[in-house]
Amino acid sequence: MTTERARVTIAEIAREAGVSEATVSKVLNGRTEVAPATRARVQDLLDARGYERRGTRVEERSGLIDLVISELNTPWSMDVLRGAEQEARRAGAGVVVTSTEGRDDASWLDRVTARRSDGVLLALAPLPSGGARRLTAAGIPFVLMDPVGGFDPDIPTVGVTNWAGALAATEHLIGLGHRRIGVITGPPELVCSQQRVEGYRAALGRAGLPADDALVRYGDFRPGGGEDQARALLDLPDPPTAIFAGSDLQATGVYAEAHRRGLRLPDQLSVVGFDDVALCEWVSPALTTVRQPLLEMARIAIRTVLDPPGTDQPLRIELATSLITRESTAPPR
Repeated sequence: MTTERARVTIAEIAREAGVSEATVSKVLNGRTEVAPATRARVQDLLDARGYERRGTRVEERSGLIDLVISELNTPWSMDVLRGAEQEARRAGAGVVVTSTEGRDDASWLDRVTARRSDGVLLALAPLPSGGARRLTAAGIPFVLMDPVGGFDPDIPTVGVTNWAGALAATEHLIGLGHRRIGVITGPPELVCSQQRVEGYRAALGRAGLPADDALVRYGDFRPGGGEDQARALLDLPDPPTAIFAGSDLQATGVYAEAHRRGLRLPDQLSVVGFDDVALCEWVSPALTTVRQPLLEMARIAIRTVLDPPGTDQPLRIELATSLITRESTAPPR
């Protein structure tokens, strides 16, 4: 009877080499910021211990990919789930879904490492403290979608051109003749929220329009946040004639507040969203929005998990956004 040798982990190599797990990961990925002597010591141990990356042998694969997502009750989440499932199925894998529902709970890490997942797609913010280290130590590849903080150069991420999308949305409204344009973005700590405000400000600057801080509001990407912040904007002594909402769900909240006030859209208020989820074509008027290719983002993230980027490939992938013009924008009266 033969026994299978236990697989060597990054944590064991790091301990024997007297370095951090991140350093071992950098050596494995061919990163340049490791001292030659340290690199040689780590590489010698990797060779001596017979370290193999996960996925280099067919029998190592579990056939499961974990999708960890903040919530499942939004159109954004459904698009991400659909894209991930389609790509995983094409690769002959299944998807295990965990929804954190906004809880600061990292128990999913224990489950992922216990079942030796083939990889993890993380569509949540923020990544739990130590989460990247634990996944790396377990040899489980992972990808972040639209991470909350700055982009770690050693972690694969997939996102969109948030700045360019916001620029296009705001320039569209300026082109229609609007001069008082409000913006409702997401939580201020999110990179995507920051980039969308920066793109909005850049469009105003290019047009020679002043950036009024009173017109910049931070919401939560949900309808209630859109409604609350639209109320604050429309209560201003000099209210905006157009509002750029940082998500389509927030835009529906803007619609609700406008209808409550008896404002006709787009005659008395123009609205632009961001995401281009299915509901955009079903609300009235149909919503002009910035399309981010959520299905493709999820597909690329799954492909990256199953085939991690090599040393000559970028770890940050950004997909282009595009403006989809429908019926919710018009020149101001």
